[in-house]
Amino acid sequence: MAALVALVGCASNDSLSQQYREGNEKGFIAGDFQVVEIPEAERGEPVAFEGVTETDERVSSDDYRGEVLVVNFWYAACGPCIVEAPYLEQVWQDYQDEGVAVLGVNTYDQAATALSFAKDNGVTYPSVIDVNDGKVKLAFVQVTPIQATPTTLVLDRGGRVAARVIGQLDSASILATLVDDVLEERAP
Repeated sequence: MAALVALVGCASNDSLSQQYREGNEKGFIAGDFQVVEIPEAERGEPVAFEGVTETDERVSSDDYRGEVLVVNFWYAACGPCIVEAPYLEQVWQDYQDEGVAVLGVNTYDQAATALSFAKDNGVTYPSVIDVNDGKVKLAFVQVTPIQATPTTLVLDRGGRVAARVIGQLDSASILATLVDDVLEERAP
């Protein structure tokens, strides 16, 4: 009886636990949609990362200093990732000439799958292939929770996390507003 009480005490009613218990085999567990903006004075240290893209190019956080960087954690079989891909691409197309970059971080697939996804979904921004060592995700986990896929982060010009979106973007406008807010900040 004590074991049953202990087990029930450990049960959780949050949405991630509920999705797991339902076991509907959709291939992912989605987080509740949540947007968090972090005031400049409360932001952590700049995120330092490096990785290799699906086209075998090396990228690092240093490549993006001085720009606003949108980082999206995704993988090809993630339904919400497929839905939000056009919104990320739209923000990339609308803002790339204004000092904004977009970088995907594929946490599950190899380069060939990521390239196929990009072609099928009209994605032109690069993605780091992070499945083999997880170093990019680990770098971000040090400063902000990456609890679900997809998760989208907006980094300020100094490389600090300024906003976090957990869950699927339902439009480009939410991300565009977050990017606009960071663009309006004074350069570090």
